[in-house]
Amino acid sequence: MGGPSKELTVPRRRPRRCVGCGGEFARGGLIRVVRSPEGAVMINAGAKTPGRGAYVCMNRGCVAMARKKNALARALKTAVGPEIYDGLEELCVEGTG
Repeated sequence: MGGPSKELTVPRRRPRRCVGCGGEFARGGLIRVVRSPEGAVMINAGAKTPGRGAYVCMNRGCVAMARKKNALARALKTAVGPEIYDGLEELCVEGTG
């Protein structure tokens, strides 16, 4: 009787990829860097700022690898200054990398 079931579906959370190591992780374990619609690049810890985003693991090794590969600039399609990488290193979990 009746049509298809109208069960509520839970949206699937897809993993995010670190631009440094290439690993896939849940969003909570990564730091987001965003290029705003105005073109400004900033670290977005809350992951709510609109714009094009890229993610980096919370470890110094991944930040160093992303810096070496210039991965954030490629992912965000704009120049990324050294102050962004320095800020990411400050946010990294102590004792990693």
